[in-house]
Amino acid sequence: MSTIRINTAADIEGMRVAGKLGAEVLDYITPFVKVGVTTGELDRLCHEYMVNVQGTVPAPLNYCPPGYTPYPKAICTSVNDVICHGIPGDKVLKSGDSVNLDITVIKDGYHGDNSRMFLVGTPTILAKRLAEITYECMWLGIAQIRPGAHLGDIGHAIQQHAEKAGYSVVREFCGHGIGTVFHEEPQVLHYGKPGTLERLEAGMIFTVEPMINAGRREIREMNDGWTIKTKDRSLSAQWEHTVLVTETGYEILTVSPQMPPPPAFILNQA
Repeated sequence: MSTIRINTAADIEGMRVAGKLGAEVLDYITPFVKVGVTTGELDRLCHEYMVNVQGTVPAPLNYCPPGYTPYPKAICTSVNDVICHGIPGDKVLKSGDSVNLDITVIKDGYHGDNSRMFLVGTPTILAKRLAEITYECMWLGIAQIRPGAHLGDIGHAIQQHAEKAGYSVVREFCGHGIGTVFHEEPQVLHYGKPGTLERLEAGMIFTVEPMINAGRREIREMNDGWTIKTKDRSLSAQWEHTVLVTETGYEILTVSPQMPPPPAFILNQA
């Protein structure tokens, strides 16, 4: 029996508002992501924008799932070989760095969750290609979403594209259902077989957020209990949208004026 929430019209409208606000934080912070800034400064700016301008709550701050210590900051800043959950601090961004900023806001009880890759200064060819392929992976996964499709279809599309490019897919972390709860069913794996796992229904809302490594897929956890890095110290990249399953396909909920456009092959399908 599926435990995946089918959202009401009111829930969906609440999620549209939260998603838009989450994406707008990424728009706001974009010009500040440059050589010489610290990840802690990016966190401070985002935190103040959420609280003072938007009237939203930063969902990660003090978030504490079982077995964890409370997360100490408002956003996640994952630089270079950090896969996810990088804690902002004194690290200074330098030219050639790549960084994922993962933003989740809460507005009227609803969570808007998304992330983008930023290439600092003059990016390396490897970092640029990894970010591009990972972006394509996310959209190829999203493109599978429609009533009657399966979660395995999403994971398969992502895995095929990543591995064809010579990259690997992180297995230990995945997308997730989201609404008034930050993380709920379903788990959205970024690898898998078509036609497997739960069948999608209109009204489901979840994130698609592939974590793709330039090297091997194995991970290592840092002593802070949160930061996850690639075991072989290779670069990692991630993009994320929150997505609604509609009667005819999907709707991106984390939309904003400066949101990067979908890849051309997605636009051509429309």
